[in-house]
This record gives sequence, C-alpha cells and structure tokens, in this order.
Amino acid sequence: MKTTNNTILITGGSAGIGFEIAKMLSEKGNEVIITGRNPERLKQAVAQLLNVTGFECDVTNEDEVNQLVNKLNTDFPKLNIVINNAGQAYAYNLSESTNTFQKASDEMLTNYLSIIRINEKLLPLLRAQQESAIVNVSSIVAFVPNQAAATYGASKAALHSYTQTLRISLAKSTSVKVFELMPPLVNTDFSQEIGGINGISPVVVAEDLLNAFENDSYEIHVGRTADIYALFHASPADALLAMNPN
Repeated sequence: MKTTNNTILITGGSAGIGFEIAKMLSEKGNEVIITGRNPERLKQAVAQLLNVTGFECDVTNEDEVNQLVNKLNTDFPKLNIVINNAGQAYAYNLSESTNTFQKASDEMLTNYLSIIRINEKLLPLLRAQQESAIVNVSSIVAFVPNQAAATYGASKAALHSYTQTLRISLAKSTSVKVFELMPPLVNTDFSQEIGGINGISPVVVAEDLLNAFENDSYEIHVGRTADIYALFHASPADALLAMNPN
C-alpha cells in the first residue's frame, strides 16, 4: 500500500493515536480528513497539522455519519483510505459496577457497530479507487482480555473477528486491502482511566502503521501485543495470567 498521495479519513483524529497518524501521514504528502466530537479540540488539532481538514462528527450518530459520507463523496471523491480509530473505553470491575449494560453498549456501538456502518457507507467510494484500504484500530485485548476493561475487550474481540472476515470477503472481489492495527496500552488522554500513563507513545503506533502499509502487513501487532499474541498461541492460560496479574 502506498504511503503518499492518498486521500485519508481518520475518525477520532483530533487526539492520541489518531492525531499522530494524521500528523505522520500529512507530512508524507497525503490529504487527510480527521473527525472528532469536540469542536474546540478538533480546531486545535487542525491548526497544528499540514494539509488536514477537520469535520465534527460523532461516529455513533447516524445522521452525523451520513453528513460526513455526503461531504466525502462531494469534496473528496478520491478518498482511498479509511482509518477507523474513534473509540470508547471504561475501566470498571464487573463484580462491582451497577451500570455495566450501558457502558458495554456505548463501547460496542463506538468500537464495533459504528465501524461496520462507516465501512458499509464508504465502500462504494473505496471500490472506485485504483488502490484503497480500510484500517480498523483494535487492541491487544482483542486476543486476551483484561479484567479492568472487560467489555471494552469484548468489543475489540468482535472488531477483530469482523476485520478478518471483511479482509477475506473484499479480497475475493475488490482491491480494497484491510488492515488491523493492534496497539497495547498507549499513553493518551483517552487511556488515562485505564492506566495509560504506563503505556507506549502513540508515535510508535503511527510508525508501525506506516511500516505495515509499506510491507502490506495486514495484522499489526504493536509493542507488547506481539508478545501476548505469541504467548496466547503457546499457552492461553499463561497469556490470560499475564494480562491479569493481580
């Protein structure tokens, strides 16, 4: 997959992993569109980036997604990469929470169902390009769950399964490539509730994505994810213990 002269949508691109990916791709000569729910933060992000357009959009809101899709079809007809990065996560204990269903619903809608909707609506545009790609940002917990973010992990496991089958399905009849970016804990504002201060830099995640584009590596195990993936295949019980040491 080429890394220059693309037109790229990045959801949740105003901060964290999405911002660093937008920064790196825009500096390589790509046209980048980022979305975010917070208009002020979105405006600040765009001001720090080159050749980047901001569009306020909550990916869980169908009307706002339809407005985004219409905007892309009209103003960015060469769109050829969609990076589904927007996410939601709650840290809580399943045995103690009194609002588990609502939290899980929010996570599943944001981290899984909204991605299916965006991909479905943008696939006609992607199919029209000579080379195109979808990137779904999942997580280390798609392989092995962590008790502090149990339902978040479940939503990412669902995304991982969907991504695999989407890749197989599109490979049969289209040139659309499907990547899955699987970071471990990353130090971003988004992750602070789940211990993000101990995570890796989002710059590392962005660099690994660009390397994967260059090499057509479709499942991208960033940092500790590679170790947990290997351990999971060797001993699922040990991998579960490693992710839940206490």
